[in-house]
Amino acid sequence: MTAQFYFGLSLVLYLAGAVFPIIWRSQPRRSSYAAHLLSAAAAVSGLISSLLVLLGHPEFKVSVPVLSALADIVPSVKLFAGLSLKMDALSAFFVLVISLLGLPISIYSLGYVREYEGKKSVTLLGILYNLFVLSMILVVTADNALLFLIVWELMSIVSYLLVIFEHDRPENAHAGFVYLVMTHVGTAFLILLFMLFLHQAGSFDFDAFRKVSGNFSDMAKTFLFVFALIGFGTKAGLVPLHIWLPYAHPAAPSHISALMSGVMIKTAIYGIVRVFFDFLQPELVWWWGLVVLVLATISTVWGVLYALMEHDLKKLLAYHSVENIGIILIGIGLAMIGASYKGDPNLTSLAALATIAGLYHLVNHAAFKSLLFLGAGAVISQAHTRNIEELGGLIKLMPWTAAFFLIGAVAISALPPLNGFVSEWLTFQALLLGLGLPDVIVKLTVPISAALLALSGALAAACFVKAFGISFLGMPRSEHAGHVREVSQTMRGGMGFLALLCILLGVLPMVFIPLIDRVTASLLGTSIASQMQFSLLMFAPLDHSLANISPLALGLLLLLILPITLRLAHMGGALHRRQTQTWGCGLPLLSPRMEYTATGFSKPIRMIFQNIYQPRKEIEVETDVSQYVRKRIRYKLQIEPHFEKYFYEPLSHFILKVSGVFLRIQSGSVNIYLIYILVTLLILLLLVR
Repeated sequence: MTAQFYFGLSLVLYLAGAVFPIIWRSQPRRSSYAAHLLSAAAAVSGLISSLLVLLGHPEFKVSVPVLSALADIVPSVKLFAGLSLKMDALSAFFVLVISLLGLPISIYSLGYVREYEGKKSVTLLGILYNLFVLSMILVVTADNALLFLIVWELMSIVSYLLVIFEHDRPENAHAGFVYLVMTHVGTAFLILLFMLFLHQAGSFDFDAFRKVSGNFSDMAKTFLFVFALIGFGTKAGLVPLHIWLPYAHPAAPSHISALMSGVMIKTAIYGIVRVFFDFLQPELVWWWGLVVLVLATISTVWGVLYALMEHDLKKLLAYHSVENIGIILIGIGLAMIGASYKGDPNLTSLAALATIAGLYHLVNHAAFKSLLFLGAGAVISQAHTRNIEELGGLIKLMPWTAAFFLIGAVAISALPPLNGFVSEWLTFQALLLGLGLPDVIVKLTVPISAALLALSGALAAACFVKAFGISFLGMPRSEHAGHVREVSQTMRGGMGFLALLCILLGVLPMVFIPLIDRVTASLLGTSIASQMQFSLLMFAPLDHSLANISPLALGLLLLLILPITLRLAHMGGALHRRQTQTWGCGLPLLSPRMEYTATGFSKPIRMIFQNIYQPRKEIEVETDVSQYVRKRIRYKLQIEPHFEKYFYEPLSHFILKVSGVFLRIQSGSVNIYLIYILVTLLILLLLVR
């Protein structure tokens, strides 16, 4: 069987998953099972197809024969004749990521969607789920700009429908509106981008784009860069275009949130890499990469700072998506800088290493962020709240979910030996090697970026100590948190698959990085796998003397040291079990009110960065007998949403004001409209003469 066969089979299975539920719509549970089982089978087929291409099978192109036949009959359809799909190394890598996430999320969904039975249409949810994954596959394999825009818009519309799936909630409708506006702003800039290419190439085919990259003027190239950065940066959630993420991700069902954060925003990274490294790679300018690097660094710090202040579990994870998109783009921006210096093999190798670091963090983030969203979904399905202040004590009642969430928390905190550590370590090595870049401003920016990346790692660890500790440890802080139970086997199976993937990506980078090296070799013409030191117990980047690590050895040591330590402690009598009451400052009984809160935990960090947060506090005190006897204290804290308040709100007010001026033209009078038509005709007649 060829890679093309498995790819075609994957598309057919996704389409079947969108069609069969309609046939069984009278049996919602059966239709839902069919949709998600077919999507799981499609993910396996897509996984095989992408792996075959990455392992050396030839790339392939799939045309749409119906449109080609129509183009021969109707000349006006020739615009659609070039619509085709192509899987090269870059497309194969993203199909691999989508499929690798699609399989466990589909398994998880078999149990999770039961939460909606009798409340919402699980049949519709299954249909939209398959169309969503299919649209992402088509986006990363489209070989024509027109087809790319069509499937990009399909992905946006389907994801919007999933965001507002629970449309009876006003906050979800608002989230969908913000998402729809932002995604279409991004699409507008992508249309401008491709129109510039069309003007020069005379075709929408990507092959034609590659041939004319050297024909653009400096001004045109600058417009290409700006349009691509805004168009794809909006979907990626790059600051300051990130404002839709904290609204949309919490609103969607949790398995959809996992797909949106783990996969969908990565399609924008695909677009950035495709445009800059495939279409415009010979014409890269060093300051393009510097702009990307600066914005990425700001996104990294900004995302984690706002995540620390969040008590909504899914919104907290959404802000961490902003952070990790920044980390990915730090690698991509540094690679753009290195690739802009032609003829220097050292800088080309640096560009390849930075690209590998960015793409490896992309797949790592897809794994641990999807795991965390699925864990959050498991908690929400049982506790029916996203507020971590109302959770607590879940580790005793949901031990498997707690263990999987802890693995995801350790991975996203970049702690060894899990996957987040390896890709962030690679990014640091690329930044250290970037000190050798020739431009002074780059030499100043790179160490600042490295320092802020280190800061974000420490803040991320603090954030997930809060998220895990407040949610899973201690005593239940609400009645519903004390009556949860472990989720179904399919939900645990999906989370377990991703937890295992986080471990394998962390301890076996020498298996996965050569696959990514094939992608960078196809883009930059340089393979650096031979320059990197790979062995079961050693992994080093380009400069072996600079640094090296042993992820597998770290993992093995952890497996050996923990049991030995526990055994020695048990032999010494330190682990004999005894039960006693926790000291409660002299009070006879403990209560959840005595526990550390998320607000209290994050207060020291809020005080350190108060000039950024600009917090606003409201305190209401209720007294009982006298002013000295306080009955209740209400404390409300709000963090200043800078970009919304100082950029988007003034912009929206300006647009509404301008719209109000134009609204006066639409008076509702037929006579006025006839005058408009007459004036227009007179102007046209004068112009024609």
